Amino acid sequence: MYYKNKIVWITGASTGVGEHLAYAFSEAGAKLIISARRLSELERVKNNCKKETEIRILQLDLEKHDELPEKAKEAEKFFGQIDILFHNGGISQRSLLKDTSFDVDKRLMNINYFGSVCITKAVLPGMIKNGGGQIAVMSSLTGKFGAPLRSAYAASKHALHGFYDTLRAELYRENISVTIICSGYIRTNIAVNALIENGQANNNNDSGIKNGMNPKVFAKKALADISKKKQEVLYGGSERFGVYIKRFFPLLFSKIIRNKV
Repeated sequence: MYYKNKIVWITGASTGVGEHLAYAFSEAGAKLIISARRLSELERVKNNCKKETEIRILQLDLEKHDELPEKAKEAEKFFGQIDILFHNGGISQRSLLKDTSFDVDKRLMNINYFGSVCITKAVLPGMIKNGGGQIAVMSSLTGKFGAPLRSAYAASKHALHGFYDTLRAELYRENISVTIICSGYIRTNIAVNALIENGQANNNNDSGIKNGMNPKVFAKKALADISKKKQEVLYGGSERFGVYIKRFFPLLFSKIIRNKV
């Protein structure tokens, strides 16, 4: 019953993880605001949620930072406040650092990092005024360690950790909690849609993604951990152990990771 009538805003809700988060929050009785670029996909997700769920669609583009504060105001007007903000929108990368255009680096940061930061800063005053709120951040295991072919993606996720760890510390007394979700492989189109060195779509899947966690399972785990207000969680298969190998055996980790090119 934790999510009953809670107002949840999900970015990147049109496909993959975000889509299944919408279904899970709907089943849990939340009121939803779902956002992404593609209106038709958001309509599809809305129609697939429980009929009783109160859902509002808010189309947005995380790269258009000048528009995001106004989008946040629109989101708050739907139900009067935001209880849980789930930052899921983002894009990945599959290219060698030395070959990758600087424009790709900037685009990854603009979408994955600055887009989330901009929305958060717009929503925080309302959360504080209402006595608190929760922020969930979709990071990655590459937010804990760098990996070949993902330099800009890893950088954007590392940046999220720095920002939201600080936010958690600064706003603890304002009853703002932050859950950072570090996921490994999940069966979505993230690799297919990832950018290559020239900014085009990768259009290929990874074997790890193909054999990854079911997004339905991910969504259930995420809801459980957010309700417990966990600060940081790791999801995935054996790839999770990379976090611990890097921490306790850094030289071994370096040998392992450099062979992933």
